[in-house]
Amino acid sequence: MDLKDKNVIYIGGFGGIGQKCLQTFLKREIKNLIVCDLHDNKEVLRSLRDSYSYSNIFYIPIDVTKNESIEEAYKLAAKKVNKFDVVVNGCGLMNDSFIDLTIDINLKGVIHSTLKALEYMDASKGGRGGVIANISSVAGLQPNGMFAIYSAAKCGLTAFTCSLAYPLYYKYTGVSLITLCPGFTDTTLLDSVRGKETLTEYAEPLAVAFAKVKRQTPEICAEMIVKAVEISKNGNVWMLDNGEMAEIEFKTFWKPKLNTQQ
Repeated sequence: MDLKDKNVIYIGGFGGIGQKCLQTFLKREIKNLIVCDLHDNKEVLRSLRDSYSYSNIFYIPIDVTKNESIEEAYKLAAKKVNKFDVVVNGCGLMNDSFIDLTIDINLKGVIHSTLKALEYMDASKGGRGGVIANISSVAGLQPNGMFAIYSAAKCGLTAFTCSLAYPLYYKYTGVSLITLCPGFTDTTLLDSVRGKETLTEYAEPLAVAFAKVKRQTPEICAEMIVKAVEISKNGNVWMLDNGEMAEIEFKTFWKPKLNTQQ
């Protein structure tokens, strides 16, 4: 996908990776950028508007834990720019002491947002297709003992996104769904993780190892995210780690056996 003059919605745009993604999208000379987040960040918006005058930049509040807030955000976005070409679901929380909130933000909110985005983007219903990019994690590719609840949510997100990328759906919607799994990235999400683990009383050795893991910069991560959107191959799962993009292919463990006697 050539991003020039496209309309982009970024949910969770004021996060550490999100802010760098906003800049990277704007460098592609997109037409409209809608930033959705729980709270406004006027300083970031002012800086973006000063630096990227080619694009129109809007802010719409959203609480991804509330479905009615998601619906209202998309309704307002449609009023501002009419059609969407790219939606990035980038909200995240890594704190297993908040079980329900971890699931709500990392999984349920993205599910509701994705389904709502499809309603507007579906080419068979008047949309013009496009790309929905859901940001999972390397913890969404395999089990993670330190953050079991976070990992469960992210693995669920990976499975959900891959499931909706079923070729039959794409044939009608024209919407590519891709899953992005960043490795350790130097943002506040990884700050002060002690006490946020699933089983904190046993996690000290894990926390020591966690602190030693090499991290990539949010700028590098953002560039890979935008590149994956530009590639926009339906069903792609990308691991974005230490500045390298690796396409992940999952092994098929089960296939249904058809009853040939019916």
